[in-house]
Amino acid sequence: MPEALPKVSVVIATRERPVLLQRAIRRVMEQTYPGEVELVIVFDQSVPHPIEVDDVPAGRSLRVIRNTDRRPGLAGARNSGVLATTGDYVAFCDDDDEWLPEKLTRQIAALQANPDCEIATSGIWVVYEDKTISRVFPNGRITLTDLLRSRVMEAHPSTVIVSRAAFDRIGFVDEYIPGSYAEDYEWLLRGARETGILAIQEPLVNVHWHQSSYFSDRWKMIVDALTYLLEKVPEFSQEPAGLARITGQIALAHAASGEPALARRWARRTMRLNWKERRAYVAMAVSARLVKVETGKGL
Repeated sequence: MPEALPKVSVVIATRERPVLLQRAIRRVMEQTYPGEVELVIVFDQSVPHPIEVDDVPAGRSLRVIRNTDRRPGLAGARNSGVLATTGDYVAFCDDDDEWLPEKLTRQIAALQANPDCEIATSGIWVVYEDKTISRVFPNGRITLTDLLRSRVMEAHPSTVIVSRAAFDRIGFVDEYIPGSYAEDYEWLLRGARETGILAIQEPLVNVHWHQSSYFSDRWKMIVDALTYLLEKVPEFSQEPAGLARITGQIALAHAASGEPALARRWARRTMRLNWKERRAYVAMAVSARLVKVETGKGL
């Protein structure tokens, strides 16, 4: 008899975005994957609202919980979801993103064909206003070095699926990163230490970008989160360009929050690490009030 397909648990953390959430749920239910799929919706810092699903297909289940036992925020909500699931694999999807129908089928097949890898990602379609852009990682695997050098946009959290065994070794999403900023990135860095990461070289997720406002307290949170990240990931010292990318973000956040002296200090450090890092020069210009930063998109 053929071996049974592994059960996949999907975690969607959400907060007050009912219309987008409904779309994300539909896309999970529409997966062509013939194995069992368990979907857990985690409401974080908000009261659950009714989930309307006209027809739950065979082999699919839907459960709604609240993040009450973990720290409030995206990291705690994701961890609450994982704790409530029972699948052989755990996958994440942001509540404003959309999986394409073949996502799970492609990823499970790839993981089964590459037993040394226990995490899989995929390419993405970036959807912003009236534009849609394909982003596909150039190699079939993402290494720790790749992640230190670049955030690797294609390894978006909505693309990630991981075996239960690997997740247990890697550990929970860090709930102590300020504002849950870059919590998915930090988790992937830990994941790359533990196991191989596959990059399916086709877009399998629509990632929706939205314009959003950033305020002074938000910039401070970014500084705190990135400083925390540097302290937690010593390997950044081995990759000067990757370290400069983070210190440049810190410089720019200080500049945007009206701290020119700190901005210039971090910008100079960034230039010493990598004179090509553009964020250092932008931070200098912002600190001198030559330009303004109105959103966090430039980070």
